[in-house]
Amino acid sequence: MPFIESFQTHDFLATLVSLLVAFAMGTLIGAERQYRQRTAGLRTNVLVAIGACQFVDMAMHLSGPDGAVRVVAYVVSGIGFLGAGVIMKEGANIRGLNTAATLWCSAAVGACAGADLVAQSVLLTAFVLAGNTMLRPLVSALERAPRSEEATEATYGVSAVVRAGGATELQGKLSALLEAAHFPIDIIEPQDRTDGSVELRATLVNTSVRIAELDAAVVRIRHLPNVVSATWTRSAAD
Repeated sequence: MPFIESFQTHDFLATLVSLLVAFAMGTLIGAERQYRQRTAGLRTNVLVAIGACQFVDMAMHLSGPDGAVRVVAYVVSGIGFLGAGVIMKEGANIRGLNTAATLWCSAAVGACAGADLVAQSVLLTAFVLAGNTMLRPLVSALERAPRSEEATEATYGVSAVVRAGGATELQGKLSALLEAAHFPIDIIEPQDRTDGSVELRATLVNTSVRIAELDAAVVRIRHLPNVVSATWTRSAAD
């Protein structure tokens, strides 16, 4: 039978060791994720690790290192689709990026085990756990640290309400004024209002600005002909 002819005890034991290492390392990573109630928990990380391990191990036995390298490339791209499934956008917030990155690392842990790089698999697991645990206090400290708006990169917008009939002419003037003040414009969108006026919304390119300079530019916009009012807004950069 083909199975009996192809079965080799040494290769079977090597595969068993690789899978055991991938299973153990995936369990360590997944346990930390499960404890923190993340979308991809214990079982998901284990399955990703042992799946990547088996694909690479199989390629090693069938085609040698060259075949394993090709399979690793497919694992890297394939796990990207799985990671995309755990990324969710809720309003202006994006959740799941860290979970997706952890799954990517779990696949790398499994691939190392499948390629018989057991020490590297264990070392990578230690670094993944350190990144998800030891860096949390640093992240919290950075989030609580006081910072000025000028020091942070954000998306700024400038809105100007224009009397009916003056929007087309003012759009060019608004663009020229902001460009002269060194505030590059990404897009200007007109929006009709119920009172017949038009609101021009200019979105600036993500940048760090000096609030005083932006205030001064808005004041100049308010003095343009047919402008009823002008304000600026700020939102966190993606």
